[in-house]
Amino acid sequence: MCIRKITLLLLSGVALTQIRTTAQENSYPHKVNTRIGTEGKGASAHEAYLEAGYTFPGAMYPFGMAQFTPTFFHPNKGFVINQMSGAGCEHMGNLPLLPLPGELKSSPEDMLGYKPEFKIRNAYAGFYEVLDRGGVNSALTVTTRTGMGKFDFPANNSAASIIIGTGLNATTMKEANVNITSNRSFEGFADGGAFCGTPVSYRIYFAAEFDTEAAGFGTWQGEKLKRGNRQETQPGTGIYFTFKTAGGKSVLYKVGISYVSLANAKENLKTENPGWDFNKIKNSAIAAWNKQLSKIEVKGGSRDRTTQFYTHLYRALAHPNVFNDVNGEYIGGDNKVHQARGFNYYTAFSNWDTYRTQTQLISMLAPKETSDMMKSILLFAEQSGGGFPRWVLNSTETGIMQGDPTAAMVSVAHSFGANDFDTRKALQIMKKGAEDPSARSQDQLTRPFLKQYLEKGYMNASMMLEYTTADFAIAQFAKQALADDVTYKQYLKRAQNWKNLYHPETKWLNSRNENGTWKKHDEDWREASYKNYFWMVPYNLGKLIDTIGGKDVAEKRLDEFFVRLDASYSQEWFAAGNEPDFQAPWIYNWTNAPYKTQALVKRIIREQYRNKNNGLPGNDDLGAMGAWYVFANIGLYPVIPGVAGFSVNSPSFSSVKVHLKNGTIDILGGDEKLEYIESLKLNGKPLNSTWIEWEHLKNGARLNFKLSNQISKTWGTKISPPSYN
Repeated sequence: MCIRKITLLLLSGVALTQIRTTAQENSYPHKVNTRIGTEGKGASAHEAYLEAGYTFPGAMYPFGMAQFTPTFFHPNKGFVINQMSGAGCEHMGNLPLLPLPGELKSSPEDMLGYKPEFKIRNAYAGFYEVLDRGGVNSALTVTTRTGMGKFDFPANNSAASIIIGTGLNATTMKEANVNITSNRSFEGFADGGAFCGTPVSYRIYFAAEFDTEAAGFGTWQGEKLKRGNRQETQPGTGIYFTFKTAGGKSVLYKVGISYVSLANAKENLKTENPGWDFNKIKNSAIAAWNKQLSKIEVKGGSRDRTTQFYTHLYRALAHPNVFNDVNGEYIGGDNKVHQARGFNYYTAFSNWDTYRTQTQLISMLAPKETSDMMKSILLFAEQSGGGFPRWVLNSTETGIMQGDPTAAMVSVAHSFGANDFDTRKALQIMKKGAEDPSARSQDQLTRPFLKQYLEKGYMNASMMLEYTTADFAIAQFAKQALADDVTYKQYLKRAQNWKNLYHPETKWLNSRNENGTWKKHDEDWREASYKNYFWMVPYNLGKLIDTIGGKDVAEKRLDEFFVRLDASYSQEWFAAGNEPDFQAPWIYNWTNAPYKTQALVKRIIREQYRNKNNGLPGNDDLGAMGAWYVFANIGLYPVIPGVAGFSVNSPSFSSVKVHLKNGTIDILGGDEKLEYIESLKLNGKPLNSTWIEWEHLKNGARLNFKLSNQISKTWGTKISPPSYN
């Protein structure tokens, strides 16, 4: 018995993650470390907000509705049933559950008083297992719309309790209702609280069961513990079940959720998880992740680099989330029930973040799912007022962030192969948002200050640079999807309005007042400085570079910018964790110094990312950062939104296979230590360019890199990457 206890203690810590069976070595889900990004570098909440991945370590399904996990800010509160990866603000966190040894003696109140001190035993794609200091072992897994738990209680306790905060979540709630329907089941609903200060209008319904009959149950409200009570109808409440566990006992738990109705929650549970076979559900989740993660096979990297790669790929495949129930019903942008027929309806659109990286990646790897996502966002726009939203949480347009990112996202998805949606309708919605100052989604304008932008050609600089990027993406979409040359030329011209922000004296981009006068250089920059946003003209970098005096001047400005890689929002250096900077390391490819891009990207990967709980430079932002890491390590980065192509850097793995719908891209010759490209061949032919069109890759291709530790100042300089003036 003593030997067994010592073994359990050893395996309950980090040491377990170093032990791999042969089967696990070949399993892509086991290569994932879900703890990366779950802690910040600093001690305070503010530091965590800026510096942490804001991720969660628990179980989720690819693009699934349910996530069964601890939350970022309240990891000891228990295991919740919904959460987003790296969203940056407290959110959702409904139905927190916590197993406890012994009988419940007093009200749990807000559930924040418990200190279970979880020690992670397993944390990989589709499965999460922890041992707490009270000796309770909790194992969690999921289906698309349900969560399942297995709780093993210590043998030396005659009883154990499971508490569920049905009227609690990560933010303040207004309504909750729970009903204990038997001594092994309960059901109810709760609202969603808020997100980044914005109220969200969803209601989540839940139906849950245990495999074991409880010896007792009850509810609580505030400080009152109500033994034998069956119902609570207020926020700040919860329920508990007490089980006889003498000699050690396992209790199984499963819960179905729906955002439509209680009946649908029950149907989701009955359809996806009708039995009590925990291992079957766990293995199904692992198999689903293996199918998705195996779409990119990497070899020849260190264990740390490989773990990070698959963890970031995993995060990039987490969102958007299925929002319809098994019967097809979902709540639309008009807060009414609709039916998805022949496709899945998705939500959780962090589009200001994801249009830069994650949309490109999932469009390549999962074009069917991504096409459904585009259908979903078009429906949301139609139902919510006719304009595109910016940031959708369930059925709410939160209005978070700025610009018109959804227009860019739809264009990006189409350009990289997710094109099974109504493109004519999409262009109509794009143009409405770009031409009608009153266009809105729910109570949020699609493009604030659009009237001034259309009349003057200038406005708030950081917001306007987002608009010009969206205009460019609309131009590309009109041309590629609909052969609409008139709209293409119109919006390509509009995209050049960034030139109206160029201050000829300071030689920086700058906000202007409505009368045309210049604002102070540090005004109107959203979550970054003027030096960060200067490079956010990804579609016309050639002209931007010429405007400030040419490639040598631009190169010097970039060198000064990259002195630091960890700038905060107000500092004037590169911020590896912030979206407006994402494409900046590849701009050396436009200055005839591609070797600097190659060295810099390797430096960012090496210095800003780690295989540790605090191993991210900023919020994951629903897979935006994860996708950045994936592209950076395979040597291909999609710099220009709306244009299907990649800017090249040196890959990190000796072999990368990207399995696409119509073929495989083989990328050979990478190395995580060798920085510089000596030569490159595409399908056996020498390529001396830092830009590769998607057209040459989408049906399969072979890229042979030859890397070196010696700088090559000639490779990649003969053919300039594209700029659209």
